[in-house]
Amino acid sequence: MLSPHSFFDRPVEFLKGVGPQRSEVLKKELNIVTFGDLIQYYPFRYVDRSKFYKINEISEEMPYIQLKGTLVKLSSVGDKRTKRLIGLFRDDTGTLELVWFKGIQWLRDSLRAGMPYVIFGKPSVFNNKLNIVHPEMELVTPEVESRVPGFQGIYNNTDKAKAKGFDSRGIFRILKTIINILPSQVDETLPQSLIDDLKLMSLRNSLIQIHTPVDQQMLRKAQFRLKFEEFFYIQYKLLKQKALRLEKYEGKLFSVVGDSFNNFYAHHLPFPLTGAQKKVLREIRHDMKSGKQMNRLLQGDVGSGKTLVALMSMLLALDNNCQACLMAPTEILATQHFETITSFLKNTDIRVELLTGSTKTAKRRVLFSDLAENKIHILIGTHALIEDAVQFHDLGLVVIDEQHRFGVEQRARLWKKQEKLPHVLVMTATPIPRTLAMTLYGDLDVSVIDEMPPGRKSIQTMHKYEANRLWVFGFMREQIRLGRQVYVVYPLIEESEKMDYNNLMEGFESISRDFPLPDYRVSIVHGRMKSAVKDYEMKMFVEGKTHIMVATTVIEVGVNVPNASVMVIESAQRFGLSQLHQLRGRVGRGADQSYCIMVTDYKLGADSRSRMETMVRTNDGFEIAETDLKLRGPGDLTGTQQSGLLNFRIADLSKDTQILETARAAAIRIMKEDPLLSMPENSCIARCLETDADYAANWSRVS
Repeated sequence: MLSPHSFFDRPVEFLKGVGPQRSEVLKKELNIVTFGDLIQYYPFRYVDRSKFYKINEISEEMPYIQLKGTLVKLSSVGDKRTKRLIGLFRDDTGTLELVWFKGIQWLRDSLRAGMPYVIFGKPSVFNNKLNIVHPEMELVTPEVESRVPGFQGIYNNTDKAKAKGFDSRGIFRILKTIINILPSQVDETLPQSLIDDLKLMSLRNSLIQIHTPVDQQMLRKAQFRLKFEEFFYIQYKLLKQKALRLEKYEGKLFSVVGDSFNNFYAHHLPFPLTGAQKKVLREIRHDMKSGKQMNRLLQGDVGSGKTLVALMSMLLALDNNCQACLMAPTEILATQHFETITSFLKNTDIRVELLTGSTKTAKRRVLFSDLAENKIHILIGTHALIEDAVQFHDLGLVVIDEQHRFGVEQRARLWKKQEKLPHVLVMTATPIPRTLAMTLYGDLDVSVIDEMPPGRKSIQTMHKYEANRLWVFGFMREQIRLGRQVYVVYPLIEESEKMDYNNLMEGFESISRDFPLPDYRVSIVHGRMKSAVKDYEMKMFVEGKTHIMVATTVIEVGVNVPNASVMVIESAQRFGLSQLHQLRGRVGRGADQSYCIMVTDYKLGADSRSRMETMVRTNDGFEIAETDLKLRGPGDLTGTQQSGLLNFRIADLSKDTQILETARAAAIRIMKEDPLLSMPENSCIARCLETDADYAANWSRVS
């Protein structure tokens, strides 16, 4: 973040070497509009340009390397699609082929045979010959000879940007121009006390060293400073929003624990609450009687009993003459919640209804009328809950399941007509790593159910290869003979020309052959089926009338079949860790020992192998989530990024945990010491926040 400053606000078109036309490319392709945008366009990695290799020293296993020699000759080979440019490069130890597949005519015009060059690229081997494909080429000049060797940044770009001269080296060239004219004084964006306490590099020096580091130590210091600052402002904004919400927005006052809650607890509890469930209920109860709006995130692994906690929280709303609702992202999941909650409340006078896109018009009219007249106590549904026609008599608690699938404004529509804000409980069955929770949900209070209900057996997980297919089928037959049911999940619905994976339709045919009628019955479910057909197939499996359910990940959430004890995941390397863990959670719902079998081919990349090993080693969703964050990064874990919180310029949630925690602690300290930012040394924070568009839109009250 940069302070408001006329230098950094200048349009990039006025920078030497850019101009109006090229600035349009920077804007459209790289989102660079101003000097500030450009200088904060940080390298995503660095290469060591301090060492020159000889041709006889290199091998294909080496990373990017640098050579100095002579371009002996250039020649074109092949035609049309196979056309390529071959350059013969020589030093005093041997020769090497350089290969280009794009920009051939431009390269022929610009490269000069017989001249000395510095080349940079990744060695590879083709037809037993060592080569470098698309190397960077730099003619040896006095300037190049005198250049101080060191670390060089590599910048993200696009094909269109490269075509206009903004490859990594082109970006670096204009960045050097801006560094050369950087003002001698750059306003600090952090209080001097923080800079002194943490021994942070100055902002000006950080901006220089991040692009042109003199050595590894200076690079690390620049990275720490800029990462810390990015995390600091994110955490400060989240914490400030939380404080404003608590100060500004009144919530329903739930002072009573009455008959609904007490009767259920005494007579209808399906199983004893775990210590973790009791702890979470105490936290929720404390929020609800505070008079402030509750915004709480409830994390818990698959099967940990989140729905029961949510129901008991809704009963507290009923005891205080309010209604409650639960919104789920899919019809299957909403129906599952409806069936679970109605079964919990079957011998009570509490009325629970379901509203989804499939609800018939006549039924809707009755629902809307009864809801407005307070005849419905708990309404469960999908996006249908946010329709204008849905009017609660007095909505006191909103429970949102897997909330990352809903937009912020969508969620807000649930309660915009209420005088006092209802309490909000956000549930997720996807354990969120601490760093991600601190960033995505830093303005929420977080509760964790980290204890499974008593008697729940750990799921045994195995990794098998295609060659073990007969063993897998034999194991399935054995479990079916014991009266169990089996899921078989595929990543694809139909054959893809690009990806050589088992697919659903082939799998269904194969399993139908190996498990023939009348001894076995096989269901199939996928996202492209009509709802009525899908519901019928699902119902047959739930009622135990089919033995095997062949499906895509449509059964990832929302299906609860206690008798299903085996989950077979085909082409398991195609799934992320969190998704594998979610699929595994579909079994283990009953008293029987359950199993998860992941089937892959033998050729596995390092990340895929790590995922299989992690799944076999542990059932702990939080450990799995931490590993997944390291392997995939935060953007992939959250799916669609619904806010700017994850659009980091330089910080990395999977690697910079310690920096994030240091930044959060600093933000908390400043908020306590100077909540209004009235102290002179904190004026830099206020100045930065004034120009931050994200900070102006405060959505924290809608979780």
